[in-house]
Amino acid sequence: MMPEPEPTPPSVWDLRRVSARRSFALMATGAAVGLALAGYTLFTARSTTTLFVPAEDAALVNQQPIARADYYAQLQSSFGVDDAHATPAQRRKVLEDMIREELFVQRGKELDVAASDPDVRTAMVSAVEQMAAADAITAEPSDAQLSAYFRAHREKYEPEGVMTVRDLVFPTAAAAAGAAQALHAGQPPPAVLARFHGRDSGKEAGEDFYFAVKIHLGEALFAAARALPSGALSAPIPQADGAHLLQMIHNAPPQPIAFAAARPQVLSDYRSERVRRATGQYQDFLRKRANVLIAKDLR
Repeated sequence: MMPEPEPTPPSVWDLRRVSARRSFALMATGAAVGLALAGYTLFTARSTTTLFVPAEDAALVNQQPIARADYYAQLQSSFGVDDAHATPAQRRKVLEDMIREELFVQRGKELDVAASDPDVRTAMVSAVEQMAAADAITAEPSDAQLSAYFRAHREKYEPEGVMTVRDLVFPTAAAAAGAAQALHAGQPPPAVLARFHGRDSGKEAGEDFYFAVKIHLGEALFAAARALPSGALSAPIPQADGAHLLQMIHNAPPQPIAFAAARPQVLSDYRSERVRRATGQYQDFLRKRANVLIAKDLR
């Protein structure tokens, strides 16, 4: 019986082929694991397509989240119940309404509704203004700040004065002075006007508020009238149409008002001014970063 031949040891080339196959297998496994991890990251990142709803959201509509907090608030607003006490029908109704709203909003963006619908544009402008003025609206000013604002704008909070005044016009200052002496002596105005060739301008007839008298008489005559007490006559006031003589029948100047009484209106005005300032600054910021081109004929 012949002895069995000893096995031939593997050659260097055989060892190299085994090593190459093992390396290729490890590379393929690594690539597969890497692709799996990349795919998981890609499909679970925000703003990318994903197959599950994050815990903080109630739904995703074209990857746009409907926040769970908003869903709970809408449930409370619609049915007056929280999620624990809502019926399945109530939950479905609220969620379907919110999904419908989001779908229509997204479609509105696609159609650029804001560019053509004035109501939408107005709502967007109002929303941005409220955002820009949020701090001014919610801030609670101190009494010292309000008092300083009150002192700086005191005339806004004084009751409007009223007066009844006659504006008599004469051809010369001398005629107006003679008429004043006659009126002081108690002569009736019609006789005085006839004697000194004067006339009533007709700019004032009966009791009027200060602002109306100022409009009717003008700055110069109103300033003279305001200083007259009831029953007084002004000195002759030269004007382009003659010498004016103001006869004050009744003058009730505005009475000062205390800060405490005006505080609610002062607070409202103070906040309104802060809102105007805040929105103006925000507008300036947006304008500076925008590229605005204006037609030559409208510059």
